Formats: sequence, structure tokens, C-alpha cells
Amino acid sequence: MKRMDDASSPLARPTALASLVDYQPEAVVSRALLKSPGGSLTVFAFAEGEGLSEHTTPHEAVVLILDGEAQISIGGMRAEVRTGEALRLPAHVPHAVHAKTRFKMLLSMIRSSVS
Repeated sequence: MKRMDDASSPLARPTALASLVDYQPEAVVSRALLKSPGGSLTVFAFAEGEGLSEHTTPHEAVVLILDGEAQISIGGMRAEVRTGEALRLPAHVPHAVHAKTRFKMLLSMIRSSVS
């Protein structure tokens, strides 16, 4: 487990989150920033047209769009999200991500001992 006070952590000082991961052609790139028993923070960069197929997780999550535009489906409903917008992904509900333009997002996964 990486500690937040670790000087090598990208979050040990003020950081532009979008700068922590670069776009790559025809790819989805991710960088884990924090992992703990309580949750995780991961930054993603999606090339235009790329995405994550429908899946579920046992944990609540929030995505914050750092750059660009995406379409996120949650339980069959579609949402268009843009730079600066956030969206909740409920636990146990199928969701998928599609990059309308290249985009970056911060995924905050929240684990709970209560199911």
C-alpha cells in the first residue's frame, strides 16, 4: 500500500491530474495514483473511439472528466460527460465508457465494508 505522505507519490504536491497520463493512439492508458483498503484513485487517458466494455464492480465509484468528452452508460441509460463534469457509478450496476473525443478521467473507487 502506497502512503500519501510518500515523497515519490504524484499526489505528494499540487498536481495537474491530466498531466499524469499521456494519450496514446488507439489505446486506453491508466496510472494508479493511490490504492488503499478504502479505495483507489486512477487516472485514465482514452484515445478517441476507445472505451471500456460493459462491466460491474462491487464498489461505488465517481468519474471526473479532466479533458475531452465521453459517453458513459449506466444501467442502460446514457450520459454525455465533458471536461469538469463528474458522474457516479453505483455498485453492482452495469456500466460502460466510450470516448467521443480523446478524453482523460479520474476514477475514484470507494470500497466499503458494508455491502
